[in-house]
Amino acid sequence: MEGFYHHQYKSVSRPWVRLRGDLAGTFKYTQWSETLIAIKDDVIDVADCMYVHVFRDQSRPCSYNEVCCSLSNRRKSGDLITTAPPVDRREGCGRRNRHDVGFRITGDRDDEAEFGEFPWMVAILKIEPVDAEDPEGKKRNVYVGGGSLIHPRVVLTAAHYVAASKAFRVRAGEWDTQTTKETYPYQDRDVSEIVIHQDFNKKNLFYDIALLFLSSPMEYALNVGIVCLPPPRERTLPGTRCLASGWGKDKYGKEGRFQVILKKVEVPVVDRRQCQTSLRKTRLGQYFKLHATFMCAGGENGKDTCKGDGGSPLVCPIPHEKDRYMQSGIVAWGIGCGQDGTPGVYVDVANLRDWIDDKMTDKGIDPMLYTY
Repeated sequence: MEGFYHHQYKSVSRPWVRLRGDLAGTFKYTQWSETLIAIKDDVIDVADCMYVHVFRDQSRPCSYNEVCCSLSNRRKSGDLITTAPPVDRREGCGRRNRHDVGFRITGDRDDEAEFGEFPWMVAILKIEPVDAEDPEGKKRNVYVGGGSLIHPRVVLTAAHYVAASKAFRVRAGEWDTQTTKETYPYQDRDVSEIVIHQDFNKKNLFYDIALLFLSSPMEYALNVGIVCLPPPRERTLPGTRCLASGWGKDKYGKEGRFQVILKKVEVPVVDRRQCQTSLRKTRLGQYFKLHATFMCAGGENGKDTCKGDGGSPLVCPIPHEKDRYMQSGIVAWGIGCGQDGTPGVYVDVANLRDWIDDKMTDKGIDPMLYTY
């Protein structure tokens, strides 16, 4: 398996722990400390560890993406080891994982998502030749934008990212784009059909919504699942704190860098009139009108989605359900990134829910799967 490629990002090498099998297998440690179970070159069963830790701080006993288990977390000989139940759709859509996918990260940044935290998050990759003069030669995956899994074989995204080509691949379960050594592997599927809203306007991005139908379904896993969608025309209340995720740039302009590890940002939903007023103060001018297919979120300094996040989901908490989310928006466009008082603009999913349901039904897919 291979990582995906940013035109603006150069891959770097990183030290990896060697893994045999899956989480129930054994890890071979490349570093050691008196605080660890294993000594150098020792091989232990990872089941002996109550919880695996991944250190992001290079000064710690285990380097980046190596696995450590402290003596205090080691299982006692009489402790019962239970097997996690299989993951399936009966758990329902929109389940966010918090510290529950096999390991904890020590020393991580606040803007980085946990591994498997948003199991519906996908990367949309364009398949293109490594050598432009040899179109039939070796291919590579180039990151285009984000999307969300709303069915095992259907991705929701922004139309303007997929309107110009047909050769796309979708990757689910990704987290760190520069390694394949995560606890659970990512899954790749080719896109077999792209359905774009019939009223999509590439100039003003009205009706900026598309469905990608995959060649085969994704398999449910702890890091791969589906998101819920809001009821038709039921907009999220202004002030609701929502979450956006993606591998886009960390800041606007030439200084911004695409992210290696999936990032997340919490932003408030902004009232439509307030958003329109704010955007009229930008270069859009005093006559700008916010189209009915858009919604707004953000407007807080340094907190925003940015270039490369397009198509990614904006998810909001489902009332009265812990850690369960619905997708209220799709990252569409903005004026700069993270400017105080200037919200970002998202496709309004609730307003276009009927279109989504119609297209899914046309394919024989029951919308109840992503309905909460």
